[in-house]
Amino acid sequence: MKYLKFVAALMLALVSVHFSAFSQKDTTILNNIIKKTGKLPELYPVEKVYLHFDKPYYSVVDTIWFKAYLTSEQNLPSPLSKVVYVDVMSAKDSLIASLKFPVANSVAYGNIPLDPLNFKQGNYYVRAYTVWMLNFDPAYFFTKNIPIGEAVDKQLLTHFTYTSATSTKDQQVINARIQYKNPDKLPYSNKTVNWRVISDYDVILKGKGTTDQNGVLNINLSPKKNQIIKNGNLITDISTGDKESLTSTFELKPKSGDNDIQFFPEGGELISGIPTQVAFKAVNPNGLGVNLTGTIVDNDGNQITTLTSSHMGMGSFYVNADAGKTYKANISFKDGSSKTIELPKSAASGITLQINNAAADNINLKIVANDTYFQQNKDKNLFIVAQNAGVIYYAAQTVLQNQVTVAKIPKAKFPSGIVQITLFSATGEPVSERIAFILHQDALNLSVQTDLPAYKPRQKVKMTVTAKNAAEKLAGDFSVSVTDEQKVPFDEDNETTIFSSLLLSSDLKGYLEKPNYYFNKTNDKKLADLDILMLTQGYRRFDYKEILAGKYPQVSYLPEQGMNITGTLRDRTGMPVKKAGLRLTIPGRTFSAEAFTNPTGVFNFQNLNFPDSSQVVISAKYGANGSNLMIMVDQEPAPAIGTNRNGADEVMNIDSTLNNYLNNSKKQYSYLRQLKEVKITAAPIKKVSHADYSALSGLSMMPDHLLDADRFQGCNDLLTCLKSMAMGLTWDTNTNNFYVTRDFNAGNKTPVQIFLAGMPVDVYALSSVNMAELESIEIFTKDELGTVNRMYNSNGVISINMKKAKKVKKMSLEEIKKLLPQNNVITVNAKGYSKQREFYSPRYTAENINMKDLRTTIYWNPRVITDAATGAVSFEFFNAEGKGTYKAVVEGLDKNGNPGRFIYRYTVK
Repeated sequence: MKYLKFVAALMLALVSVHFSAFSQKDTTILNNIIKKTGKLPELYPVEKVYLHFDKPYYSVVDTIWFKAYLTSEQNLPSPLSKVVYVDVMSAKDSLIASLKFPVANSVAYGNIPLDPLNFKQGNYYVRAYTVWMLNFDPAYFFTKNIPIGEAVDKQLLTHFTYTSATSTKDQQVINARIQYKNPDKLPYSNKTVNWRVISDYDVILKGKGTTDQNGVLNINLSPKKNQIIKNGNLITDISTGDKESLTSTFELKPKSGDNDIQFFPEGGELISGIPTQVAFKAVNPNGLGVNLTGTIVDNDGNQITTLTSSHMGMGSFYVNADAGKTYKANISFKDGSSKTIELPKSAASGITLQINNAAADNINLKIVANDTYFQQNKDKNLFIVAQNAGVIYYAAQTVLQNQVTVAKIPKAKFPSGIVQITLFSATGEPVSERIAFILHQDALNLSVQTDLPAYKPRQKVKMTVTAKNAAEKLAGDFSVSVTDEQKVPFDEDNETTIFSSLLLSSDLKGYLEKPNYYFNKTNDKKLADLDILMLTQGYRRFDYKEILAGKYPQVSYLPEQGMNITGTLRDRTGMPVKKAGLRLTIPGRTFSAEAFTNPTGVFNFQNLNFPDSSQVVISAKYGANGSNLMIMVDQEPAPAIGTNRNGADEVMNIDSTLNNYLNNSKKQYSYLRQLKEVKITAAPIKKVSHADYSALSGLSMMPDHLLDADRFQGCNDLLTCLKSMAMGLTWDTNTNNFYVTRDFNAGNKTPVQIFLAGMPVDVYALSSVNMAELESIEIFTKDELGTVNRMYNSNGVISINMKKAKKVKKMSLEEIKKLLPQNNVITVNAKGYSKQREFYSPRYTAENINMKDLRTTIYWNPRVITDAATGAVSFEFFNAEGKGTYKAVVEGLDKNGNPGRFIYRYTVK
């Protein structure tokens, strides 16, 4: 594959001079930049994954249908990976499901059943990647939020809002409002609600209230200064009658602080004497854009210019910084707050790169040097390099002969997407940089037609998809989803599409608000807003300084060409065994494979194909000396859990936001009924307490504070954890002892006595406690009878209670041998390919035309292939019983790697 595309000696028009022709000496530095940068696409090509889903949200017991597109340079089919991974994560960043799919012709087809055992109502997000992508920043994985609601046997509908305020640094006030309704959307009026707030695994607040006639409960939360809520849960139990109580959990993620604004001078910095475009981005504490107006004034109080945001808190203005002056922005936010911010200080000497990207065919480039820089660097070389995803598409050089140098770069040189344009000095140092977005809107034009303009319910539809550009019909690989828009409404600006993913978010770190806004009915205003985004968001797939210094990415994983199981075969001394044969079998299936170890004892079973969660048996016992061998299987690589970068888009009130969809799901799945849980209460098992130890029998039956073992989950050292969790006690680092807080503050320096399983110990014994055997910790700040305090000259007691040792039946030698694994045979629960299923699309006849049909996804087809001769493909499906507007979304890539998306609507009446 040829990755390096650039023009080495392109002439650029200047104000009064032109870029010089290359000489052998002049081109050395530029050639060095090109050579070292060229290793990136050759050795570290960028691979991207995009998933097209049948719809944006779901309900429990639905099935998620999707198609994965794998691309590389210019979004052409990726030749690298043949396996794609899809993870489903919860809002709390827990891995719910991890799936593996085979890739053929750079696409994969998948589905995720949302079974009630693993999925509950809430916010989830999907991430997709290949093993090759694990070598690089996970910020470039595909991610998409997916809300999931519940409709089957839903007994309680809620709507939750809250506001938070911090009046002082240590005081927090949260006002929560919850409305409760029954499944028929009638309010639960005058019902008792018990609530509690959990933060850092501890109940910090609790209370009781009564709903009003509209089913609304207002709760005011004022946590203590040492219990400020950053990420907690409000749990409510509403009594609905007949001794039945329904529980709801609401996330509390109060954001403290003011609106924030940042300024981004074009080219990287303000330079004295150069009129510079300065972009800005303002966000509220939740990370969402907030609109504003303001003025720019100098240090003498003179107004220089005004500023107004144009889109989601972003905008730009021009300022010509004078030497020795400073500037500040007086900002008024739309929410009524205001702020004054200092602008970045201007550099006394410098050169900058400026871009005007408004023209349809060219990038208008301007190199501007202030007088100081020009006098110091006159007649020295300058170099321009422009690249996309590490691939250089344009390179040129000039000589600094004027303070202003202008040029035009044809946009046809670049693919659609982000272009990083860098200005290098005569020594090859990057001195200014600008990213611009190229969008070839006519590279691929998709269209959809149906055989009729309107249809009846359950009537057959013939749909035709056509792909072409201005010059020819195009072959391409596409997918189509048809949904009932009355049941599945969605904001197109907020959708994740093939444009916003492959061209934008896959190359930008951080959160993008409403990413498809820029591609939904694109016009000059949206292209201008997109250019502002380029100035504020930043782009750093690699750093030129590191690349020119020879610091390339570290590669730990090679691209997967199939499903493999690897490992090492060793003898009992630990030495690797070479040229040994191993056999792989799957119990219950007529499948087997053989492999031989290499000189270092490594084996590799290649190109396997088995379903997920299969038990795989690998045996080495058939070779020579097979009874004395050990098999060690390598773990599959996996990314770290991480966090959801799109958390700001999570849906707070799924019941109301997905109302139309869940109402239909309730009818659609009415035949499903979950059995109500029957709780069988056994006699409680008596827990170990201080009363079980004779030395502590004189203490009160009720401790002043009780810490259950559950509170110490994740704790590795009991002493370290107890220092911050021992309520009513103070840890003194000078004496390394615990003291009763009230007495310690009054001057009493008598330490607390610690008991471990009834035995007196010092504090250092706590570090040796096995946390798995911990039952509870009881804290006594007073000894009413004084029996312990007098005996041990102490003031207060900590009792560390350990679980009772379970009586275990002794195993026979034969039973032990059966439990021990055979060294030369190993059974692995391997992660195979997820099960492939076909989307069900009914075919109506006269006999079944009146059957109940409440489908929301009317049709899903991930195999829509257009040919080069006609550029078209046709297919048929039947409507459901719903009337109104049906929405067809077609996405995919043509043979040249151009992404396409088209939305078509037709009427059912």
